[in-house]
Order: sequence, then C-alpha cells, then structure tokens
Amino acid sequence: MDIAALFARREPVFSFEFFLPKAPEETDAFLAKVLSLKALGPAFVTLTYGAGGSARERTIDTVGRMQRELGIETVCHLTGITHTRAEMFRNLERIEAAGIRYIMALRGDPPQEWDGALPGDFPHAVDLVRFIRQAGGFRMAVAGYPEAHPEAASPGEDLRHLAAKVRAGADWVVTQLFFDNRHYFDFVAAARLAGITVPIVPGLMPVTSYSQLRRFTTLCGVAIPPRMAEELEAIQGDPEAVVRYGIEWSTRQCRELLDRGAPGVHFYTLNRSHSTTEILAALRPLRRS
Repeated sequence: MDIAALFARREPVFSFEFFLPKAPEETDAFLAKVLSLKALGPAFVTLTYGAGGSARERTIDTVGRMQRELGIETVCHLTGITHTRAEMFRNLERIEAAGIRYIMALRGDPPQEWDGALPGDFPHAVDLVRFIRQAGGFRMAVAGYPEAHPEAASPGEDLRHLAAKVRAGADWVVTQLFFDNRHYFDFVAAARLAGITVPIVPGLMPVTSYSQLRRFTTLCGVAIPPRMAEELEAIQGDPEAVVRYGIEWSTRQCRELLDRGAPGVHFYTLNRSHSTTEILAALRPLRRS
C-alpha cells in the first residue's frame, strides 16, 4: 500500500531509519540486523545517504537489496548538496531501476570547508523536491524541525521553508528528533495554521549513550529537558541504566504522541535493535493486530 495512504488510515504507522555501514564488507551483517527488526512489522524503513562518491553509490545499491532481498518497503534518502542536475538524474534512474518508489528529499550537510556558497545545483531541499517531482514516478518525504533548523533565522522562516517543500511536492514530513513533546505539538499547530496539511510524523531517537546524546543535540540544535539532563547525569556511568532510561523516556513520548493524534512514529535506530524492540513491545496494545 502507498505510504501516504497508510497515514490516511488513522492507525499508528511505525517506521525505522538506518544509516549506511561505513565499510562495504559490513553490508551483509547490516542487512541481517535490518531483517531482525522486520519482525516488528515496520510499515517502511529508510536508509540515510552516504557521504562521498563511493558511499553514495553503495546507498542506492543497499536500498535495492533491502527492498528486494528482505521484502521491506524502503525509502531512499537523497541529498541534493554538491550534486549537479545530470548526476541527480542518474541517481533517480538507478533508484527507479532498484524498484524504489519513495525518497526522503534533503539538502544535506554542507562541506566542512563551507564558506556560505553551497555547491551544486540543489542548494536547498526545495530545489531537490521540485526536480524529483518533475522527474515523476516517486513519492517524497521531507524533514521538519520542531525546534527550527539551526541555520534558520527564526521558527517562522523555517516554517515557510517547510511549506515551500510541501507545495513543491512533498507527501509527508518526518521531524527532527526531540525529547519534549510540546515542541512537536506546537510545531504541528503552527504548520496547520501555515496551510501545511500533509502528515507530520514525529521522529524519536531512544537514548543509548549519554555522551552521544550530548553530541547529537549540540549538532542538531535540540534541547534536552532539564529533568532528563539531571536524571541522565546521575546514571551516566552505568551504560545499561542509560539504555533503560532511554527506553522508558521514549515509550512515554510515544504514548502521549499517539494518544494526541500523531500519525505514527519514525525511530532513529542508530542501527541498533534492542531499544526499538522494547519500546514497540510496550506499545503493542496501541498497534493494530
């Protein structure tokens, strides 16, 4: 069934994000990990777009294997930054040949030596969305930022960028991670007032490492609620306790989000299965049989 149609059924839609393993020889083990999570019944999974030439090539190859060999509906991340239109057209040809119908269209992170002038023909995500829509044959997701994109001048400006991506052809929105549900609910309310009507799916990352949490939130401009920070600081020396805490916090987030009308949850798995498995087991009464 079409992913957009799944959201229209008003039943929770659960999906997982994976990232491409760094070394090609790790691909088979990675696919086995994805297969272990297939038993949880995700509606679809996504694979992030590798950085650099060879990794980008492997992304499309791996996405094709995920869908073909594992039988899981797979969404291919695609970043526009540094790409020319000719390169992107070839990417789309390869994605289509791999049997992939869905793309997560993103700008991508600027190069480390970025001086303000973004390279390539797609300096913004909306440029990529327009190009893919004109090419035809694909449905698309785009990113939304409940706490605003770190580069945005204001939340209002960031919301205008999101509205432009939706007008250009996005079919649903997946949010950046957050740990305070108020950010999501406020974001959705503002998006609806701005005329954005497509599904807005909350993205959650169960905490598995205190140091990793600090690094991610700093990079993404995401706030850690004071209570969460205090409680994690007290147990940061106990890795197993941190994982348990992350499961409990994300489970509470999921319950409130779904109870208040979120169309589903997109889990940033970090290629790990334990936390996601435990959270979905706790949410089983909320899932369709």
